[in-house]
Amino acid sequence: MSFLIVGLGNIGAEYAGTRHNIGFSVLDAWAKASNAVFTDARYGARAELRIKGKTFILIKPSTYMNLSGKAVNYWLQAEKIPIEQLLVIVDDLALPLGTIRMRKQGSDGGHNGLYHINEILQHQNYARLRVGIGNEFSKGQQVDYVLGEWSEEEKKILPALLERVSDAAKTFGLVGIDRAMNTYNTKEAKREE
Repeated sequence: MSFLIVGLGNIGAEYAGTRHNIGFSVLDAWAKASNAVFTDARYGARAELRIKGKTFILIKPSTYMNLSGKAVNYWLQAEKIPIEQLLVIVDDLALPLGTIRMRKQGSDGGHNGLYHINEILQHQNYARLRVGIGNEFSKGQQVDYVLGEWSEEEKKILPALLERVSDAAKTFGLVGIDRAMNTYNTKEAKREE
């Protein structure tokens, strides 16, 4: 059984290490911890892992955030993966930093990547894992905040947060979304002292 795990972000050095690219950061950390290597493929970078007899196909779209649906649709078709086995990892301003929320379906919540995926797939019935990036910005500064780099303080919790999100994605594939939601929708990542 195969699962498609898509981490949203923007390609290019200027976006690396930004809050909006947390989807890429999660998959990079997961691949590194698993000795998996990303290779350039159509509409994105692809890595593959096997855990307990299940295959996880990790995709970092190369389409830019606003066209993420192209990559998601292509890889669903190319890998013949049913929609129930898709998980999209995305940043979320509405959640405090360190909080994660997995959902079976839902609206785009104002997120351009999810908006485009919903538009291309013509529905919202796929799992998504929202990663809280907080909303510590002044009025009118949302774009700069989202596309900005993590602060030194935020970077302290990032390793634990990335690991937790990876674990949640693995749990989604190994035991199903209900158990994954029960386990991961409650706790926050703690700041390391």
